Amino acid sequence: MADTTRRTIFKAASAAVATAQFPILGANDRVNLGQVGIGGRGRDHLNYYAAIEEARIAAVCDVNQAGRERGAAQVQKLKGYAPAQFADMRTMFESKDIDAVSVTTPNHWHALSTIWACQAGKDVYVEKPASHNVFEGAQMVAAARKYKRMVQVGSQSRTIAHKMRAMELLREGVIGHVYHSRGLCYRRRFSIGHTPDEPVPPGLDWDGFLGPAQMRPYTKNRFAYNWHWFWDTGNGDIGNQGIHEMDIALWGLGRGGWPKSVVSTGSKYVWKDDQETANTQSASFEFGDAMLTFEVRNLPTPTEGGAPIRPNSTGNIFFGELGFMYVDNVGFQVYKSAAASLSHESVSSASAGGQEKYQQVMDEKATEGQAWATTPHMRNFVEAVKSRDYRKLNADIAIGARSAAFVHLANISLRVGRRLTVRQADGRFAGDDEANSMLTRDYRDPFVIGSQI
Repeated sequence: MADTTRRTIFKAASAAVATAQFPILGANDRVNLGQVGIGGRGRDHLNYYAAIEEARIAAVCDVNQAGRERGAAQVQKLKGYAPAQFADMRTMFESKDIDAVSVTTPNHWHALSTIWACQAGKDVYVEKPASHNVFEGAQMVAAARKYKRMVQVGSQSRTIAHKMRAMELLREGVIGHVYHSRGLCYRRRFSIGHTPDEPVPPGLDWDGFLGPAQMRPYTKNRFAYNWHWFWDTGNGDIGNQGIHEMDIALWGLGRGGWPKSVVSTGSKYVWKDDQETANTQSASFEFGDAMLTFEVRNLPTPTEGGAPIRPNSTGNIFFGELGFMYVDNVGFQVYKSAAASLSHESVSSASAGGQEKYQQVMDEKATEGQAWATTPHMRNFVEAVKSRDYRKLNADIAIGARSAAFVHLANISLRVGRRLTVRQADGRFAGDDEANSMLTRDYRDPFVIGSQI
């Protein structure tokens, strides 16, 4: 990259802090990316970025030596060159050869890695959910704005054509006033069993893996994918698969701010294992003129809405005064009440007849290969990095942090076991110290997110 387009970084103390202004990358300049976290999703990211001409995978970072080596070998195979390898993300963030980073760590690392990267003058693509708790989401937004960084959250539904079209139709009033938004996360999973404490495997920095979480003995279930099911590192399936549907539920409902109240119930049923989070959960958010409900079930479950009955069903239903819409990764369908086109008198007469009829008025299928496509979402990120305009991001951190906050509100209600009243001014719970303490976490030194970023 030419000197005139290279970002200038000043180091202050042990952290690298960005200058106030950064030059815009030229149209022909590639964005040099560093990948943080080389697990299953991290390897997916390497495949996706390899398909984007404007991006160059310059480095890989993981606390696990085996992960770093797999990532480097994957880039070598995909692109024909060896990326730099880093064991500590902070060292990678200090590199002047990195423009942006892509974060696929466990959830509890999302916020701190994003904030550190912003402070070092790097743009960030961070996987969903944006944060591990509500406080972190607010600090991520503050860091992105303070350091003028592009921060895109991996809510790729925001860049999927048929879902964008469905939301556009809702805004145009295809089913009238939307009063109820429902998210469905029926993802069949199985018990993780029990795994004992054991020595940390060679090549793994367990302290670095735990980071902001409290120190615990290494077990296989707390590592790799199953970290999702422990409160220290994950947020359960409502924050794993469910966050996609939560984001769409809020998008289609079209209400800003906080809900007036939240209540969530459920538990881990049937399984006798190490998992801490629920495998069955229902949540309800009340806005006053509308409501949002959410359902998680990891045990056998039929489909709701307009989709055919099948396992692993995830999607959204929107209810309006004129009908309803069902949206999933296959496409969307709109059904309207036959009474929607009748006069008030005719509606009353029709209702007296006992049965109202609905007619499918729209059935749009997903473009082949685009149902869960992530590459276009990443391309949107790269384009925003080059333009230096965060408003061009389809899932800016402010959007992702809000959707994640609703996941956290539901989990807090579930864990304390009661309905919670939410203050509109600041999103805290009225008269509930126990619930308010869960808006953040007890950070472990030196992996602390403070009130000042």
